[in-house]
Amino acid sequence: MHTVVVGTSGTTAEDVIAVARGNARIELSADALDALARAREIVDALAAKPEPVYGVSTGFGALATRHISPELRAQLQRNIVRSHAAGLGPRVEREVVRALMFLRLKTVASGHTGVRPEVAQTMADVLNAGITPVVHEYGSLGCSGDLAPLSHCALTLMGEGDAEGPDGTVRPAGELLAEAGIAPVELREKEGLALLNGTDGMLGMLVMALADLRTLYTSADITAALSLEALLGSEKVLAPELHAIRPHPGQGASAANMAAVLKGSGLTGHFQEESAPRVQDAYSVRCAPQVAGAGRDTLAHAALVASRELAAAVDNPVVLPDGRVESNGNFHGAPVAYVLDFLAIVAADLGSIAERRTDRLLDKNRSHGLPAFLADDAGVDSGLMIAQYTQAALVSEMKRLAVPASADSIPSSAMQEDHVSMGWSAARKLRTAVDNLSRIVAIELYAATRAIELRKGLTPAPASQAAIAAVRAAGVEGPGPDRFLAPDLAAADAFVRAGGLVAAVEPVTGPLA
Repeated sequence: MHTVVVGTSGTTAEDVIAVARGNARIELSADALDALARAREIVDALAAKPEPVYGVSTGFGALATRHISPELRAQLQRNIVRSHAAGLGPRVEREVVRALMFLRLKTVASGHTGVRPEVAQTMADVLNAGITPVVHEYGSLGCSGDLAPLSHCALTLMGEGDAEGPDGTVRPAGELLAEAGIAPVELREKEGLALLNGTDGMLGMLVMALADLRTLYTSADITAALSLEALLGSEKVLAPELHAIRPHPGQGASAANMAAVLKGSGLTGHFQEESAPRVQDAYSVRCAPQVAGAGRDTLAHAALVASRELAAAVDNPVVLPDGRVESNGNFHGAPVAYVLDFLAIVAADLGSIAERRTDRLLDKNRSHGLPAFLADDAGVDSGLMIAQYTQAALVSEMKRLAVPASADSIPSSAMQEDHVSMGWSAARKLRTAVDNLSRIVAIELYAATRAIELRKGLTPAPASQAAIAAVRAAGVEGPGPDRFLAPDLAAADAFVRAGGLVAAVEPVTGPLA
């Protein structure tokens, strides 16, 4: 099994995915254990002083003015976890919870939180045992960290609340810890607060969305090329010299991907033929690289923000190298929330342009010789008419999901926390948007491959042939009379989602961007 070593300098997107989705084993480095011990000495020294220090010997948020006596501090740390574990709604996915816990451990291991080494080790042990706290959909405002989600995770470390075991069964966390030989943690000064105060949930969802969207953007370039081919379009608009004079990197990459897929096609460039008289292709075909490319550049910006956050230590207060313990606002989720919203916008637009190409393939007045709705016997058969309805419904929801969550703020904690990011909400809706985009691309793939096969007497590009063969091998049937369509669409979605389309064409095209 792959092992991820957590040190003091943050982590990588690849490691997050390895832990969240691949169940990678976690180890704490020697330098992380040393940094944890040094920071804890500073917190212990402050705890012994009579002067109040926020998070160490005071209450929290709007209650920070109360000085807490030493005999009540362990209770204070337990209480913040119990009271903040107030989430409601459906359970959050296992991969999201694992990412959230791992990223909190990343910050703890930085040595800036004052948490004892044994607490950090317990966090790693719980992940390694395959124990996943039950975290709920609602409870984070994306400021002061993802408070309720992280609190449910901290509750598991204390042996309280519910968690999912390695067998997928939800049981009391104390039982699962006991079976794994893990002792529940007894929280001390600052530790309860340090386990809650991070942007880890929204960051974990951002990292996974970026990985999924990279695959979907390449897949969408392929389906756009297949649609261009099926519509007897012109590949001349993909010439690199055209994109060099508007040098957006994503645009050039998408155009190059499409050109690679279409190399050797016998279907492109039929503008002057009687079956396809036109001077230019429609925008949804001709401008595919510009739209997908702008989305690619947005992904690149979001990845830069994620890389900075992956290197960050997010807590309040923090232990600085010179021994000071200082309050700060680094837990505010605005940087992550904005890019999560940006990604929902570009995903919606990519889905929208893909749906427009699908609609064009099905309309006999605009498809340049294809049968209505790609039906076997139009009138008797409806063909892909309702597949496009499904795609349109998905696009409509994508547009609603593109409304920014980060433009909202609801004050909390008696107006102490009077401006929040709503980054968790942005991340949750982005996950739905990514799922929907996969389905939209899959429907375009289904329509475009069928349309190409209906172009009798014309030879598609070698890469297109490879895509068609692979999607048929994945259980997606080709042209013919009407049949129960949902299984075909589900198979196409699974094929796209798993990266099957990209894997099918790259042996022909070479690596795609």
